[in-house]
Amino acid sequence: MNPEQLYTIATLCAFSFLAGFVDAIIGGGGLIQTPALLVTLPQYPVPVLIGTTKLPSLAGSLMGAFQYSRRVAVAGRFIGPMMAIAFGASWLGSWTLTRMPNQFMKPVALVILIAVFLYTLLKKEFGQMSQRTISAQQQRIRMWAMGAVIGFYDGFFGPGTGSFLVLGFIALIGFDFLRASAHAKLVNAATNLASVSLFVQKGGILYAVALPMAVANLSGAFLGARLAILKGNQFIRLFFLLIIAVMIIRFGWDLRS
Repeated sequence: MNPEQLYTIATLCAFSFLAGFVDAIIGGGGLIQTPALLVTLPQYPVPVLIGTTKLPSLAGSLMGAFQYSRRVAVAGRFIGPMMAIAFGASWLGSWTLTRMPNQFMKPVALVILIAVFLYTLLKKEFGQMSQRTISAQQQRIRMWAMGAVIGFYDGFFGPGTGSFLVLGFIALIGFDFLRASAHAKLVNAATNLASVSLFVQKGGILYAVALPMAVANLSGAFLGARLAILKGNQFIRLFFLLIIAVMIIRFGWDLRS
């Protein structure tokens, strides 16, 4: 491996570390990691680069899920089936992506993100404490429906999946930001695993790049999850607003070009 290749991998690992750190706190790591690969390795097809991002994302998701599950109570009865549903939906989304474009998702996602940002900004108590206001049956139905919808979205489009999961767990289930982040990482790990399994079958992963990035992403996720657990809901809320704002700017810029 020549010095130029080493520099490229080191640069991508730095972006992957940052992506893992951000993603473990509130989601949105794909905003950092995916553009870094697309800009740094333009000679490769986009589906191959997207597939390559999934392996480090999986490593970071698993680390984040492990860190949160040790310190945050998990809805054990429902999260397993939700992860299985999200896995299947994400695999279907990735399979669909190989057969049709997904550019129409950007304006839809942009509108949703703007609404989410304004609601979270104005409703300061949003996600600050857990509120059990629904029955166990309703919780199960909503979690499983979230797994299907957001799982497919992650496989088909991807950016912001972790943040959408956090939002769903707060708005639909009544979790606070910390519990929502913990559950989001578990589901995100399942969706990433589904995408990785599909891209491995199709040979769409650059392992020489993806493996060192996975180590970097995992390391960033370790630190990000520990910081989120230490700082709590208010810190995660501020980080959530920051990431949503960045996603709004990113999608808005993409739609201009």
